[in-house]
Amino acid sequence: MSNIKNIRNKIISIENTKKITKVMEMIATSKMLKTKINMKNSSYYIKAIKKVIEHLLLGNLEYKHNYFKKKKKNNVGFIIISSDRGLCGSLNNLLFRKTLNKIKYLKKKNINSYISIIGLKGISFFKNLNYKIVSQCDNLNIKPNLIDLIGVIKSMLNLYDKNKIETLYLSYNKFYNTMKQKPKIIKLLPINIYSDNKKKNKNRWDYIYEGDSKFLLDTLLVRYIESQIYNCVLENIVSEQSSRMIAMKSATENSNNLIMELKLLYNKIRQTNITKELSEIVSGTFIY
Repeated sequence: MSNIKNIRNKIISIENTKKITKVMEMIATSKMLKTKINMKNSSYYIKAIKKVIEHLLLGNLEYKHNYFKKKKKNNVGFIIISSDRGLCGSLNNLLFRKTLNKIKYLKKKNINSYISIIGLKGISFFKNLNYKIVSQCDNLNIKPNLIDLIGVIKSMLNLYDKNKIETLYLSYNKFYNTMKQKPKIIKLLPINIYSDNKKKNKNRWDYIYEGDSKFLLDTLLVRYIESQIYNCVLENIVSEQSSRMIAMKSATENSNNLIMELKLLYNKIRQTNITKELSEIVSGTFIY
């Protein structure tokens, strides 16, 4: 009798959990769709500013900016974008594994790494590994403000400007579609966004700067770096919500399967007990 009661309690508990996972799946779907719109809108700005920088590179710049110069690698920087919350499958673990492999690979070449992290999961993970974190930020919503990221961005750009790092990488989860998100590491600095060779030989012109070209280039290139990081943060949020949606959908389906198995077991034990009681009655050995 106690077995039947335990099974019944398990069924009720799993049904309650299934309701939660179903609601979380619906919330993740809604957030993913909203963030996809934000990510798409942000990409238009990046394309526009990238075209301006391409034209600058095709011309004869009055001022050779530090962000275009290739340097010998002694130290590098990583901006790692993770999620604030869990229940999104292996999304963060795969990203951390890929980033750690890159850091260890550079370490073998005697290249040290400076780390800045966006997201609570990344902060807790790398702190446990005793990595020195230069800067961090967390608790971003599905539509983060750029001002929330400025501290992390400025800290790494300052290191680059002071030649304390020679290369800056960005590690995040790239969103391909609802079922596919992959960790990716891209190089932010030095900037290398040259067009193809055909485009290099055509439509060459120089900008006429009204004012200080250094100030204009500094502002433009910092805005480009900021917008690129911001767009990758949005892309990571879309990947997070998509991964959570899939994880919660899988949990709901597993709950249904487990409930069916428990119900079959419940009915089987109950039928066995009824059959046993009937046998005892028929045989006249039932004890009052």
